[in-house]
Amino acid sequence: MTNSRANVHTAPATSGAAMRKAARAALITGLLISAAGCVKFGAEPPDRLLAIASTATVPAGVSASSASESALFIDVPNVPKALATPRVAVRENSTSFAYVKDAIWVDTPARQFQSLLSETIRSRSNILVLDPGQYLARTGYILNGDLVEFGIDATRREAVVTFDATMLSPDGLTVTRQRFTASAPVSRIDADGVAPAISAAANDVANAVATWVSSRT
Repeated sequence: MTNSRANVHTAPATSGAAMRKAARAALITGLLISAAGCVKFGAEPPDRLLAIASTATVPAGVSASSASESALFIDVPNVPKALATPRVAVRENSTSFAYVKDAIWVDTPARQFQSLLSETIRSRSNILVLDPGQYLARTGYILNGDLVEFGIDATRREAVVTFDATMLSPDGLTVTRQRFTASAPVSRIDADGVAPAISAAANDVANAVATWVSSRT
């Protein structure tokens, strides 16, 4: 009798592990591809950015100097939450706000108004105006306050800017506070019409503040 043996081929032990690894890789790749169609990195940039512009500018080459106690430091004003955004606020009534579609400021209202005040006061006086962020010690006058309104009043169809200014003397013993407000008509409440009107109102307020500051320094 002849004994016959079946030829049995045993697959390598690693083939099953390799197949499972390939399957997992294919699954992960599929998930990544499907997710790519749903995830966007960053928002679409706006077509343009809006800004206010000072009507009073300091000519090139003009310098200013003074004793440190006579310098003026202008702080970034405080703002309500409705203005703590680069969007253009529209007051619909006494209790609600909306925002102008497709209208985005180049910077926040608070920082734009700080720059406008600085430029206007410098151009209209001999006061040395400094940015508090650039100096650790502040030994001169300090101008700060609350930017209460910086946007559009829809019921009146006007741009309105209101600033509650506070002036602190160099010795810290005298504090003076005054409200300044101005308005300008707005032809259209859209991205084309709001910035010029708000800029006009902001310049009126800045000019009034500059006169007030000059009388107290």
